[in-house]
Amino acid sequence: MQIEIVNKKRHEIDADAEIVCVIEKNLDHPWVEEKELLQLAGFEGGQDETCFLPEKRRLYVGSDSLHHDDIRSAYAAALRALRKTGAKSVKTGLYLGKCSAQNVKAMAEGMVFGDYDYDAYKSEKAKHPVTRVTIACEDFNGKEIDCGKAAGYVQNAVTVARAVNYTRNIVNTPPDDMTPEILALKAVALAEENGLECIVLDEKGLEAENMGAFLAVSRASDHPPRLVHLSYKPENPRFKVALVGKGLTYDSGGLSLKPSDYMVTMKSDKAGACAVLGILKAVSELGLPIEVHGIIGATENMIGGNAYKPDDVLKAKNGKTIEVRNTDAEGRLVLADCLCYAQEKVAPDYLLDFATLTGACVVALGEYTTGLMGHDRALKHSFSKAATNAGELTGTLPFNRYLKKLLKSDIADVCNISSSRYGGAITAALFLDHFIEKEYKHKWLHLDIAGPAYVEKPWGYNPAGASGAGVRMTVKWFEQTIKQLNREEKHASH
Repeated sequence: MQIEIVNKKRHEIDADAEIVCVIEKNLDHPWVEEKELLQLAGFEGGQDETCFLPEKRRLYVGSDSLHHDDIRSAYAAALRALRKTGAKSVKTGLYLGKCSAQNVKAMAEGMVFGDYDYDAYKSEKAKHPVTRVTIACEDFNGKEIDCGKAAGYVQNAVTVARAVNYTRNIVNTPPDDMTPEILALKAVALAEENGLECIVLDEKGLEAENMGAFLAVSRASDHPPRLVHLSYKPENPRFKVALVGKGLTYDSGGLSLKPSDYMVTMKSDKAGACAVLGILKAVSELGLPIEVHGIIGATENMIGGNAYKPDDVLKAKNGKTIEVRNTDAEGRLVLADCLCYAQEKVAPDYLLDFATLTGACVVALGEYTTGLMGHDRALKHSFSKAATNAGELTGTLPFNRYLKKLLKSDIADVCNISSSRYGGAITAALFLDHFIEKEYKHKWLHLDIAGPAYVEKPWGYNPAGASGAGVRMTVKWFEQTIKQLNREEKHASH
């Protein structure tokens, strides 16, 4: 599907169908030309409510406000509805809010998301009749916008949205078809397509890097582990970032076996790693002037005679020893070694990790919200702001010294689980903090995406299954940070 914006009025564009957005249920707006027909059809204009008038070739969709996330959701609903009509070409006008760029991007993202289906394993494939969407450079309230800039916003949004869908596809892939080796091959393919550098370490490579915690998790699987290090290195980067992703392609819980109903959807335990791939795809295609390194720890947590056990003591890459009291707290063991690797090999200005780490985070914040943790208040605030502007939800969970004490071990440097059942999302992050060197404490953010990464029912513009959580907010934070640096330099020069 191609989305473009042209310097024309709506009536000057030929298309099979038109999308008209009804804002705040205002059926008296001049763009709503069929008020009586809509009322006869029972259309009120509620959020994401749609009504297609075949004789007019016009689809109406409701949006509660001009907030970019409402607009994004409305356009996803509109595209889903139009797919049923068989229309191949679609036109629409602009619905600009306080930030014109945000709303233009939201419209384009919404339509890309509305056209998404994961049907790789279905005999009957989804139909995608819409091949072209043309947006008129005409705002419903008469607000002016530079069409050239608007075209750039559309292209940016389509690039990011397709990176999100790319991420969704990998997360949704079943574990037998997305083993650690295959996930590594996905990274290699991305590197070849987008001009990235790529290093893949096998078991011998992990042993050479002294990654004892990572290797322990992988022991009982027939599929060997892989560490992937992708690098995007443009000329004269503004800053350097390391992204670390948890890549458990399947998690049975190990010897601390999950109940059977908790094992369903565990293909999604690789969502952090997939988000890292999606972010690198977007950043490299947008050509952002930052150096980005993606480090992925890909493995399975399975059961067998050689599985790592509760009571084992493991040695991580930084030499710290870990008492294992629960083998289902495995993601933090993989991340611990990968975080050490990122600090040693990359020496980044910022260090972010992404992981479906704890069910406790879902209990704390719900299914739709990412848990944000770290030591630096300003960094957390800036990232939370970027997430909001991107349309993703975050909630900050606070560190404190009392919770950190609950990770004390009598026989090792640290225990892999807390001695209390409460505050599990925070104590998991505080476990990772043991593997963050002092110089990186205020450069590090931990994102627990266990809630939004995979939900078994549709929500907003997200389908049932993978959402691609983490991609949009991180790209937005990159763009926001670049702009802030530009402003500071401009101010300093004056």
